[in-house]
Amino acid sequence: MRSVRTAAFARIAVVALLAAALLVVPPAGPAGAIPVRPIMECSAVTGLALPGVTFRSAVVTSDGAPAPYCAVEGVIAPADTIVMRLPVNGWTGRYLQTGCGGLCGTARINYPQAAACAPIADGTIASATTDMGHQGGNDGSWAAGNPQAQIDFAYRGVHVTAQVAKAVITRFYGRPPAYSYFSGCSDGGREALMEAQRYPDDFDGIVAGAPASNIVVQNTFHHAWNVVANRDADGRYILLADRLPIIHQAVMAACDGLDGLVDGVLDDPRRCRFDPYRLVCGDRATCLTRAEATVVRKLHDGAVDAHGNRLEQEISHEWGSELDWTLFVPAAQGQVTFSENIALSFLRYLAYFNVADPDYRLSDLRFTESSFWRTVQTSKYLSATDPDLNRFRRGGGKLILWHGWSDQHISPQATLGYYDAMRATMGGRVVDDFSRLYLFPGLAHCSGGLGPDTFDILTPLLNWVENGVAPTSVIATKGTRSRPVYPYPAVARFDGSGSTDNAADFVPIVPSREPAVGYEWLGAGLYTHGYQTSCQAVNGRLVCAPGQPIPRR
Repeated sequence: MRSVRTAAFARIAVVALLAAALLVVPPAGPAGAIPVRPIMECSAVTGLALPGVTFRSAVVTSDGAPAPYCAVEGVIAPADTIVMRLPVNGWTGRYLQTGCGGLCGTARINYPQAAACAPIADGTIASATTDMGHQGGNDGSWAAGNPQAQIDFAYRGVHVTAQVAKAVITRFYGRPPAYSYFSGCSDGGREALMEAQRYPDDFDGIVAGAPASNIVVQNTFHHAWNVVANRDADGRYILLADRLPIIHQAVMAACDGLDGLVDGVLDDPRRCRFDPYRLVCGDRATCLTRAEATVVRKLHDGAVDAHGNRLEQEISHEWGSELDWTLFVPAAQGQVTFSENIALSFLRYLAYFNVADPDYRLSDLRFTESSFWRTVQTSKYLSATDPDLNRFRRGGGKLILWHGWSDQHISPQATLGYYDAMRATMGGRVVDDFSRLYLFPGLAHCSGGLGPDTFDILTPLLNWVENGVAPTSVIATKGTRSRPVYPYPAVARFDGSGSTDNAADFVPIVPSREPAVGYEWLGAGLYTHGYQTSCQAVNGRLVCAPGQPIPRR
């Protein structure tokens, strides 16, 4: 797939170079839109008769928002909580649905990397979200004996929320949304891609941030490997968090200047060829033991079987992200990390069809080819890896993918693998016509990290959908530092004058050679079209249409 991506380098570079200096101005509203007020009282929403929907409350509030809104809460049968915000002083026709993170379980509207977007900042956008059909959070026990909750979490919850929210908006304002958008990060990114793949008519524009698209592999082999690769024969941790600064300092000393600027972040960590065994010596204050270095190598490279076959993409954790490895590297013996918790929650209740095993331990997971294929079968309904988005594209849909290069939770390689699969399936020029990918140097999972981590990713989407202006640079900030991020594969380079903390002093370039990282691994066939299926809850069991087998390499 690498050659498909390389063939598009020049075309994207030209677009970026021509538009690099443009500042995107957030549209005040859809063309010709006049802000409208509701045609009914907020409290009257509870009396709306919509099939399968029960409204619990509808009250006017501000709740820290820039303008008052009608806060609506209800339930879409059987158990999808829906929460809405409907502006009462003026609505300009936009609807934004936001996603949730982890295994969801709570319904709270949030605007990932979009708070500066004008209609959010001024409170003129109608919003909604859902808990995805359960109230159990990251403890996957909510899925035990509850196949409908599994279906709602997989794909139905977001779809029915979009349907109901649009119906409420139409009744409340006397007109439907002019444009509908979805924005989410982490599992919200998976929800975003699931919408584009399964329900391409729900939204005009979609933002998918750090998507947990390959959720089954992510929450089994990936997170389990984070734990078992760091344990000795007695079950004790080999690498503890106090060693992470030593590793990070060595990585940056070796690779920070590869992009021509020593600034504390790597613009493309795939170019860093750091060898952790360089740190092996007898000085405990500055070095690692050989066993610790082996763990570092395993954590970077990712899960493999005994024969070296990759059970996830080639790089699991990028160089430069080491300070955030506390997600899975504990501070002390006996601590339980996020990776262990999320892997066990998933393996016990969601990884296998109609299996609930609260006694499952990570030692029960076999890192073998046969175990891999047994485990990933639930990808058929849980994962959002179908690269054929032609239905979404033909309907005029626009997609922005984004990921942090220092994401400690979901590898950016998963998003790059999906993006490559899109280009191989649909053709590079077709993908360029409706989609963009942004990779943010130094950005951790959805936010945080050492690089600029605050940016407005929604405004470029609104301009693209409503005005036909394709996205160019996105300006990310952290304190007084600002940097442009260009559509992949272009990267920002300091122009040699001005300030290295000023985005205006950077220009886009496309590297002449792509880093030697491939996407051939045991589960590469998960990024194909045709095996995905739909399911039903029948007599307390999850029953899914057979579909096609997942292609094997």
